[in-house]
Formats: sequence, structure tokens, C-alpha cells
Amino acid sequence: MKELMRKSGRIFVALFLCFCLYPLSAYSQGQRNFLWRVQTKTGTVYMLGSIHLLKEDVYPLSRTIENAFEKSDSLAVEANVNAIGQADMLSLLDKAMYPGGDSIENHVSSDTYAFVQKEAERVGMPIEFFKNQRAWFVGLVMQSLELVNAGYNPEYGIDKYFLGKARGKKIRELESVQYQLNLLSGFSEREEELFLLYALKDIDVLTRDVDRLVGAWKTGDTRAVERFMTKSIVDDRRFSSIFDKLILSRNRNMTVKIEGYLQSGGTCFVVVGAAHLIGNKGIVQLLKDKGYSVEQL
Repeated sequence: MKELMRKSGRIFVALFLCFCLYPLSAYSQGQRNFLWRVQTKTGTVYMLGSIHLLKEDVYPLSRTIENAFEKSDSLAVEANVNAIGQADMLSLLDKAMYPGGDSIENHVSSDTYAFVQKEAERVGMPIEFFKNQRAWFVGLVMQSLELVNAGYNPEYGIDKYFLGKARGKKIRELESVQYQLNLLSGFSEREEELFLLYALKDIDVLTRDVDRLVGAWKTGDTRAVERFMTKSIVDDRRFSSIFDKLILSRNRNMTVKIEGYLQSGGTCFVVVGAAHLIGNKGIVQLLKDKGYSVEQL
């Protein structure tokens, strides 16, 4: 059980980054990549929407994406997953567990706990494995088990792929592992339970939905991603506060970072979760609202 906990922790960052893209359930054919270019007199930024857990068969990527990366002298990711150390792992485990043997059963409603028990049984894990984990972490772990069992792997994630190719390029972070840990562990108890319910919503069809997400990503179909990205909050307004913290507030912060890259000169290749780029409050639109010219490639 401890070994499985450690494995779950190692894919925490990739899963958190991917989490904001779920749920999706259909896509239509497009003709472009999930890639945008922003140019100013002082610099150029390419922004690639990422999926952080993938299957090996997504490669090779399109020549347009590879060419943009080759032209860039720096790479920016949400969090450098290649730099995660023991201190980060210890911090994760500390923030992910209730202290003193406390149990999730004492922090969520009886209906939510019954739901967790049912899902634990479905994924083939004893409920005891989850009992001491905080509600937000239970949601991430259950999603990780579902995706990994279906063959999705953070080793094939887009950010991981480009970090592996970035020899000689400067590595930048839009956020950090600790920022993301603090975001989730800073939820109120009610927000943690909502996050858990959001994570487990339609989890029985998660693999099917992510398969379709990958298809939409390959064709640059922004409308399909946006439509299904917002479906959960349209169906249930309780999730709006979670959506704002996971997506909208981070969009604003990351836009400021990207502006800095444009002003500092050179060419930067930004890899950021696809959900952050699209919509009327996504990074692409926020940059347009500030007067930048943004082109999908």
C-alpha cells in the first residue's frame, strides 16, 4: 500500500495538470494544431496546449509543432516535472494526508463517503487505502488509477516530451510544484469535497472521454475542448468556485508570465494545459484583450 502511495505521488503533478481538461465527450475535425504564436517587436512566444498523460502512439507530433520548438531558445512549462525531488515528495505526502490517523469519513458527507467506497471497489482498491488521504488527493489518485490502468502515462505527456528535448534551452516555470500543492491543500473543507465530487463525476467513462480529448487535440479543435471543458459547471453550478481556482485565476497569472517572456526578448516555447488556452477567459483571449496579435498555427 505504501509503494502504491509513492507511485501515486510521482504522477501527482502530471495528473493535476491534466485534471482541468476533464470531462470531454466528443470532438469534430479541425485543420490546425493546438498551437498559437504571439509576436511583438521584442520577442516571440509559441503556446502549445498540452495533455499531460498520453499514450505512446500520439507521436510523432506534427512538423509545425516541432519546428516551433526548434526555433525557440527557451521552454516554459507549468511545473518542471523533471526537477521533482525528495523534498517535493515529502511535502506532497504531508499535505495529502490527514494528521494523527484522521479519516476522510470525518470530513465529507455520508453520501460522498459512500460514493468513495463504491468507486474504490470499482477500481479494485480497499477503502482502507484511501481513508487517511485528504479528499482532494483521493480524487486525483482515483483518476490516476483509472487513466494509468487504461495505458495513459505521464512519461508520454507533452511537457515531459519537450523537457526531454530541451538540452541547451533555458527552462522556465509558469508555476511550480509547490504552488500547485499549496493551491489544492489550501482548499476549504467544503471545496475539497466539491473537488472530489468533480474528480469522480463520470469517472466510469473517463478513459473514453480522454480518448476523444486526444482526438480533438490532434486536430486543433478548440470549440470541442471549450464546450466540454465547461460542461460540468453548466450542469452543476456548485463547481464554479473550483473551476475559477483551477482554471480562471491561473489563466490570469500565467498570462502575466507570458507577457514577461514577450518583453524579455528571444523566442519561448510555452507548454500549458490545453484548457488554459481556450475560451473567453483563456490565455489566448486574455492576450488578445491586451492588444497582442495571436495566431493559431
